[in-house]
Amino acid sequence: MNKPPSLPTRITELFGIRYPIVQTGMGWVAYPPLVIAVSNAGGLGILAAATLTLKQMGKAIEEIQEGTSNPFGVNLRTDAPDIQERVDMIISMGVPVASFATAPNKSIIKQLKDQGIVTIPTIGARRHGEKVAEWGVDAVIAQGAEGGGHTGSVPTFMLLGQVLDTIDLPVLSAGGITDGRGLAAALAYGADGVAMGTRFLLSAESLVPPEVKARYFEADIASTVVTKAIDGAPQRVIRTKMIDRLENARFSAFPRALRNALRFRNLTDTSMRDLLKEGLAMRRNQKLPWRQVVMAANAPLLTKAALVDGYPEVGILPTGMGLGVIDSPKTCEEIVSEMVTHATARLSDAANAARLSDAADAAEMSAATDAAGM
Repeated sequence: MNKPPSLPTRITELFGIRYPIVQTGMGWVAYPPLVIAVSNAGGLGILAAATLTLKQMGKAIEEIQEGTSNPFGVNLRTDAPDIQERVDMIISMGVPVASFATAPNKSIIKQLKDQGIVTIPTIGARRHGEKVAEWGVDAVIAQGAEGGGHTGSVPTFMLLGQVLDTIDLPVLSAGGITDGRGLAAALAYGADGVAMGTRFLLSAESLVPPEVKARYFEADIASTVVTKAIDGAPQRVIRTKMIDRLENARFSAFPRALRNALRFRNLTDTSMRDLLKEGLAMRRNQKLPWRQVVMAANAPLLTKAALVDGYPEVGILPTGMGLGVIDSPKTCEEIVSEMVTHATARLSDAANAARLSDAADAAEMSAATDAAGM
């Protein structure tokens, strides 16, 4: 496939990429094959490190570096017990971009910037944009309510407008964007590009089992729901019997959640001390009851059950509201190229329409001037 011409914005210059399209760091999904495919297609692939041990993260970075010479990023959890070790690793391994689902602290931002690593957190409110801009981040992803997984309550383009009016940094728009129309709309609105999760989750290179992708293709916008029953924070997912059970469950869900939390500890080599420390921090910062803390620790396994093990009936299916317009697992090359081609055409059409309107206004004014004998 022939690549369309580059589409330069502040974000392509900042990241050193060809197109202003970013694949988000989706846990259990954004692993080397997907990251490599997106970066080779001219966008920015981002590795999801939260579901990897420190050692696994290092191996994944090496695999990506062997698979692409283009820029890529690594998504980190700021509340991870070993966050400093992970930051040190991406610095030592020359990772060009660090992304965060929540804002990193000032010291981490400074450490990354001092090493020339671009830092980009995801925000869901205008005040969050103001805060991280003051702390010195390089850009932000503004994710609206239409986004999948953990998400805020402000609609995508309303949030985008608020953030653009507040900070003078490159801004990526995220939440419900799946195609060239969404990219064109975001650029016309003033964004410097887009970030997408669901569209790339359903790509050919995504390791999500085909039968699970089929569940996504069968769903539509009305199939999604935002729930706090998974881990206490709002998440947009496909509504399933599992979600209904979680929302209706009370203490009956606690024993199974505790067992699954301990299983996740074993999968990620997290010590019991670190698991308890993380739980205490979650309880203190989010003011969650202990049952909800355990459910939060259990949440990664629910996602893994669906997106890795292929059992959506016992897991959860994070998704944005792009369902209903995504109907096939195209390659990342096809997704990126089609998006850029269609967005460029729409922006060109809009520019031509504006020029024609200006020309018509000028001709009308000239005619009025002639008629007045001026």
